[in-house]
Amino acid sequence: MNQTIIQNLGQVAYLPTMEAMQAFTDTRTDDTPDEIWVCQHPPTFTQGLAGKADHVLFNPPGPDHIPVVQTNRGGQVTYHGPGQVVAYPLLNLKRRGYFVKEYVYRLEEAIIRTLAHLGVTGHRVAGAPGIYVRLDDPFAHAALTEPRDPRDPFKGLGKIAALGIKVSRHCTYHGMALNVAMDLSPYGRINPCGYNGLRTVDLASIGVQVGWDEVAAVQAHELDLRLAP
Repeated sequence: MNQTIIQNLGQVAYLPTMEAMQAFTDTRTDDTPDEIWVCQHPPTFTQGLAGKADHVLFNPPGPDHIPVVQTNRGGQVTYHGPGQVVAYPLLNLKRRGYFVKEYVYRLEEAIIRTLAHLGVTGHRVAGAPGIYVRLDDPFAHAALTEPRDPRDPFKGLGKIAALGIKVSRHCTYHGMALNVAMDLSPYGRINPCGYNGLRTVDLASIGVQVGWDEVAAVQAHELDLRLAP
């Protein structure tokens, strides 16, 4: 088994990064080592394959305009911006010995463990990929009470991390994004992940002051650990 190569790319434009990971996946062989790319992006909205144009509520022209990039990942619209740890695992799942459903679970687990390192309790919500925190007490350890209110399944919750993946010939690209210390106002221009009124938070807004570099290092380590064969 080849060792996973972890690359911290710093801040990089979204579109060329997407094109680079797609090219990496298209040209890799059975012997190509897996990689995890960690980065952050300038302000960008990205649309997944299920994305609907009307989920971008407003995006004014001029200096405040944020580019919208169509992608081939799963999911709907989301926002990327400075202060967000984005990770792109480029893995051969067949070689690792697990399937997509387990891959998603492991991605979420890596985020949960990263948050736990910072004293924050992350939660899964059935049918809504990503990780959420309790707005009233993000440090509480109690599990969420099920079932959720069908009229407001995210009541009392804020989304702190999003997932959007693509699998081609058993190989993954795209990935996850964990909000650290961002300008959150662009989320008000969209229905995040297709959900009207879903509140999006970052570590700073729930009272955790931590640097991007520290979170990026912990997240990369946890991904490497949790995605192991």
